[in-house]
Amino acid sequence: MSNNQFRKGELYSFITGKASIAIARRLQKKFNNADLKITIEQWSVLYQLWKRDGRSQQELGKVTFRDKPSITRLVDNLEKLLLVKRVPSETDRRIKLVFLTKQGHKLEEQTMQLAEATLNEALNGISSENVNLCKDILQKVYDNLNELV
Repeated sequence: MSNNQFRKGELYSFITGKASIAIARRLQKKFNNADLKITIEQWSVLYQLWKRDGRSQQELGKVTFRDKPSITRLVDNLEKLLLVKRVPSETDRRIKLVFLTKQGHKLEEQTMQLAEATLNEALNGISSENVNLCKDILQKVYDNLNELV
């Protein structure tokens, strides 16, 4: 028996996509209002570098769910903004590692505060138990589908 209790047209991806887009738009607006010249897509790459600096472009593409041309364009633009730099790997010169610059590091605190404020707005009126339940369910959905790839 199916667990799918949605009517046709109410796909999970549609519902989660709407929420994701609304959060991204709100955060982009906060970035613009703070005169930060980065996009949400660029911020997602910076976020991964703040978690662990010196990743390859291939790894950045994987953790941000972007294809090779997209991650190359994002890193190119971040480099033009002087927020990251590419450095050849010491073990394989074909691989370029991406590192944050001082300017890239400086953006972390401000952008993370804006992201936290945006999430607080998004989760207003939702209990922590429901937030945790939602996270668990969405993680399980992802895991179920990721196992099939």
